[in-house]
Amino acid sequence: MSAEKSNHRVILIVGGVRNGKSRYALQLAANAQRVTFIATAEARDAEMAQRIARHQQERPHHWETVEAPIALPETILASEGDFTLVDCLTLWASNLMEHEEQNCERIHPHVDRLIQALQSASATTVLVSNEVGSGIVPESEMGRSYRDVLGSINQRVAAVADEVLLMVAGCPLVIKQAAEIVPA
Repeated sequence: MSAEKSNHRVILIVGGVRNGKSRYALQLAANAQRVTFIATAEARDAEMAQRIARHQQERPHHWETVEAPIALPETILASEGDFTLVDCLTLWASNLMEHEEQNCERIHPHVDRLIQALQSASATTVLVSNEVGSGIVPESEMGRSYRDVLGSINQRVAAVADEVLLMVAGCPLVIKQAAEIVPA
């Protein structure tokens, strides 16, 4: 592990809907000095606007919040805090599907840039994402494409992550843990 990499960690938190992913990510960020919260959601209807407002109230007011429905990699690299929390990859994937007109091939460069950003970021970065591949097979082609895109994003992020946690009923299960560095 390089000296540059040892200054930060990448943590992926995955799980089903309403299993405590965001709450746990907020707990991880609670002790950081300067937190950048990157929100990928867009308020496209009244219910989503209420949901976003509720989430904003749950965060400390001194955290910097940046909205990045598409430009997630660039926003991660521009973060000046010592802790970056991305909530969530699930909506980012949905935004990309819409932005790229469901052309999955055009989504790959966005994901490539995300992986590069995670590997280059100076802050510890926690990313929240849903695990959508454990349920039923979606009925529509678009639903199946979305499931596949998000599954691919989750796998690619997990591959570069130092830690991967699966949230089940509010309990974190360690899927991948960073190896301890033993001095030579």
